[in-house]
Amino acid sequence: MSKIKSTFVCQNCGYKSPKELGRCPHCGEWASFIEEVEVKEVVHSRKTLTGEKSHPIKLGEVNREDVPRVLTDIEEFNRVLGGGVVPGSLILIGGDPGIGKSTLLLQVSAQLANKGNVLYVSGEESAQQIKLRAERLTEKDVDFYVYAETNMASVRNEIEKLKPNFLIIDSIQTIMSPDIESTQGSVSQVRQVTNELMQIAKMNNIAIFIVGHVTKEGTLAGPRTLEHMVDTVLYFEGESQNSFRILRAVKNRFGSTNEIGIFEMQTSGLHQVLNPSEVFLSERLEGATGSAIVAALEGTRPILVEVQALTTPTLFGNAKRTVSGVDYNRVGLILAVLEKRAGLMMQNQDAFLKSAGGVKIDEPAIDLAIAVAIASSYKEEPTRPREAFIGEIGLTGEIRRVVRMEQRILEASKLGFEKIYVPKSSLENLELVQGIEVVGVETISEVLSLVFKKLG
Repeated sequence: MSKIKSTFVCQNCGYKSPKELGRCPHCGEWASFIEEVEVKEVVHSRKTLTGEKSHPIKLGEVNREDVPRVLTDIEEFNRVLGGGVVPGSLILIGGDPGIGKSTLLLQVSAQLANKGNVLYVSGEESAQQIKLRAERLTEKDVDFYVYAETNMASVRNEIEKLKPNFLIIDSIQTIMSPDIESTQGSVSQVRQVTNELMQIAKMNNIAIFIVGHVTKEGTLAGPRTLEHMVDTVLYFEGESQNSFRILRAVKNRFGSTNEIGIFEMQTSGLHQVLNPSEVFLSERLEGATGSAIVAALEGTRPILVEVQALTTPTLFGNAKRTVSGVDYNRVGLILAVLEKRAGLMMQNQDAFLKSAGGVKIDEPAIDLAIAVAIASSYKEEPTRPREAFIGEIGLTGEIRRVVRMEQRILEASKLGFEKIYVPKSSLENLELVQGIEVVGVETISEVLSLVFKKLG
């Protein structure tokens, strides 16, 4: 923006004053002041590190070629980003303390070092500490720039000298701009530093990764505008007691927000899980009640997940509902449908449900598996170990179709499942897969009568 400065000058003697005066204190003349406006040069907010300024361009002259993405050897990371790292993108990664954000970016930096110059800026660790961690997590011959600094002006100077292709900021709450008179991590500091990084990324075609802290509620700390300014927002999720970690995109201007990447934390760092279905089902206890398998869809990838349920008679007037990994309101609706349409007395039963492995699943296709798991625990009768369930349950008890049924059935067939229950309406244009029996069902009562022997 243009900065305008006004001064008042006496026409008689040339005396200058910051405000208009009735009488000049220098020569004593009355009503002699006139206003002079000084307009400073327009400052372009967007310019490259070499000083080149942005300028208008016709839409038809813009290059429409696909932006080349930079691929790493971590396929799960590439998938979540939409097919690789886009040059000039600004990516924000958030997660609980100790979940593995710095570990992931350190391993990604080692991969990107083979594609171009990498500058890893750390405001929380020294260069020696990063070196020790890198020797444990990466190959010994991997080399990239490490810079322990918290001043944004110093970081910008090093960017101008090194001209990196990739920049990692760990973390945004530790970097401060000398232009803002507030403490590190404050709203104004985070907004100012992120804005500077955005200009650097867009005008110099540098891919920038930013680590962000989260609040107690699990949301990214700092101003909400932080998520609006960046191109991609990734959440690194998991439980400290569980070795599995899930990288989930909640905003992505260059790809789908439905993709997830699954990793396993080991002593040598994060290892990608290429077949999550097999991992999530590896510890399933055959013959146990309250268990059902669903072929859930996460982005373009079908994943077989075990849904577990436990029902016990309530000791108090109000039944208790505890849910982990699935939507609480969805479970409440399914319990009501089971009582009204299937004759299961659930109002005097405490119900506990979870998705095994720590994965969060939230799509209509999991309804049938949840209902079967609850009925299995209620009837004290296990489901068959090689059966899976897919379908949405309506409030009238009907089983409704879901998308990409063929991919789900194919995934179940690969893992040796012999029978799968699906909505009958999905059988019309469905190409059957060899080796697995597909059973079409219309109502929840029909499913329970086919799966369980006891109906009382």
